[in-house]
Amino acid sequence: MGEAGFPFSAVVGQERLQLALILSAVHPGIGGVLVRGEKGTAKSTVVRALAQLLPPVVDETGARPARLVELPVGATEDRVVGSLDLERVLRDGEQAFRPGLLAAAHHGVLYVDEVNLLHDHLVDVLLDAAAMGRVHVERDGVSHSHPARFVLVGTMNPEEGELRPQLLDRFGLTVDVAASREVDTRMAVVRRRLDYEADPAGFAARYLDADRAVAERILTARDHLPQVGLDNTELRRIAALCATFDVDGMRADLVVARTATAHAAWQGRDRVTEDDVRVAAELALPHRRRRDPFDEPGISEEQLDEAMRAAADEVEHAATAEGFDEDSLDDAPRDPNGEQTPDGGAESRTGDGSRPDGQSGGTPDADQRPEEANPGSDDPDDRGPESGPDGPDDRGPEGGPDGPDDGPRGGGPGGSRPAAEGVSGTPGSASERAPRWEVPGIGEGAPGRRSRAQTRTGRMVRPSTDTSTGLHLLGTVFAAAPRQFERGRFSGPLALAAEDLRGAYREGREGNLVVFVVDASGSMAARDRLTAVTGAIVTLLRDAYQRRDKVAVISVRGSEAELVLPPTSSVDIAVRRLAGLRTGGKTPLAAGLLKAREVIAREHVRDPRRRPMLVLLTDGRATGGVDPLPRARAAARLLAGEGHTAMVIDCERGMIRLGLAAELSRDLRARYLRLDELTGETVAEVVRGTTARAA
Repeated sequence: MGEAGFPFSAVVGQERLQLALILSAVHPGIGGVLVRGEKGTAKSTVVRALAQLLPPVVDETGARPARLVELPVGATEDRVVGSLDLERVLRDGEQAFRPGLLAAAHHGVLYVDEVNLLHDHLVDVLLDAAAMGRVHVERDGVSHSHPARFVLVGTMNPEEGELRPQLLDRFGLTVDVAASREVDTRMAVVRRRLDYEADPAGFAARYLDADRAVAERILTARDHLPQVGLDNTELRRIAALCATFDVDGMRADLVVARTATAHAAWQGRDRVTEDDVRVAAELALPHRRRRDPFDEPGISEEQLDEAMRAAADEVEHAATAEGFDEDSLDDAPRDPNGEQTPDGGAESRTGDGSRPDGQSGGTPDADQRPEEANPGSDDPDDRGPESGPDGPDDRGPEGGPDGPDDGPRGGGPGGSRPAAEGVSGTPGSASERAPRWEVPGIGEGAPGRRSRAQTRTGRMVRPSTDTSTGLHLLGTVFAAAPRQFERGRFSGPLALAAEDLRGAYREGREGNLVVFVVDASGSMAARDRLTAVTGAIVTLLRDAYQRRDKVAVISVRGSEAELVLPPTSSVDIAVRRLAGLRTGGKTPLAAGLLKAREVIAREHVRDPRRRPMLVLLTDGRATGGVDPLPRARAAARLLAGEGHTAMVIDCERGMIRLGLAAELSRDLRARYLRLDELTGETVAEVVRGTTARAA
């Protein structure tokens, strides 16, 4: 018998997270919980404790406890959704399906730690399954569908990189967690943890009754959920609230409605109240306000108060103007399945929050589309004639590479936020895109959207002897065909052996390491030039964000080069560091280039498959140290000789131009652009360009 887990009721200081998890357990149709927070805040502890509270599952083997299934960051698509059972194919000659982790999580908890580091497509697969309650698989000649109703919980540390706004929107609820600054709370956390480590079984026994009470209350709320009414008054309040915050689409309205209904059931009420709507909004709306990649998710209490007042005004105005009874549920028309139409609100559901027909609740929307759990290619250039440059999953109605959610727009109360305080010149129009460039050749780096790479989920190119990326059926047949006579097969099924199996060699896209070397010397400090340079860097950082790159920032000023930001996946942090960038002094360009070389070499030891790229923003006027210009050009030639892909952004302006940055670009064998080419319509002509030449 294993060690007793930490009790759910013993967790201190994470009441908001506990409530979000409970509501998702009451109504799995909410769509899961994303937990954002720093290290050491009991994120994993609370999630594991929740699984102990879920009701037992009855299947063909009898009753068993609900499972907690953990999905590792390095999991393949086969492991997640399932695949062809090769053992049965070879042994029995029959087609069979081997279920994946989604099937194992049915009626339990699927836990994804560091979900922001998981490949985007796999995140989409998880969210589709969580919303639909089923998994559809069409791959390797197998067509299979099975139920997968689970509580999806993803955790992440924002310092390691954010999720795209589109993926954030797919999570039903989001909770930001942080360690308390209250001394008494911190003492209680440490005391309970020490007591648990000293005697896990005894500690768990102390909270057994409290945990049982929570588990029974969850089960009661599930049973009561179909009886909870959502009248037109509260439905109008929800719609007005979401409209005030200017959220995209209708998913927010649906999630708030489901969450408010679950909260009312949890509180034992028969109807949704204004308090239920407020709690639901606090959990379901903050992450949906993140429009620009560099916006921080969140809603302040003042903003929520203002929005609730505006929603109340809308409810009062509608009741006065139209003169109808907002409290009436019985007058709302119902469809043949017993659900109310969008005017009516509450849905008829079974005890676990699903519809009686087995489908997930709510009107059909983007979180319930019957897609296959089948990735296709992660190569933006290999998704067929109907796809855009970044594939069908990333094209919004405006047709931009990452859809409208990746572009800055106005918000609700408080308006839209800038990319970072103090950062000016942030591009805002769709035309202000960074040049499309990539590392030459084919890499093997982390999945991304920039350079060509051999991947596990990309476009199938040819057969290979490595079967870890899926079975190449045609290659397997071709390998087995010449051996049929010697195996005694003259008719009937193909005689297969292990040596016939061929895997699929796939090509997709990888993320790269982009090292920015920023000339912050006195010659660059003029107000208009600094504004333009800042805007150019933010444009390039946005591009790095969209293409899943890691970034590093080096500042060149005074007598040395400073690593302002070590390599990180969080370009949000890069923008914030940029806001505090100091300027002035001489220009030690050689030191900056050598520092970039050092950073690239050090990162190669940590992540040898992530290929580097260098972006140098300068006017080329090296002035720091002995023989500054010859040393800078020598450093550039050294980097070029090592084969590093590079781009030089010439920031020189004015009547007299020395052309020193252009000379540096020739030494670096780099792509050369003037600063003006990173703003305005000129970029539309540049983005189709490829990359700097290899050495």
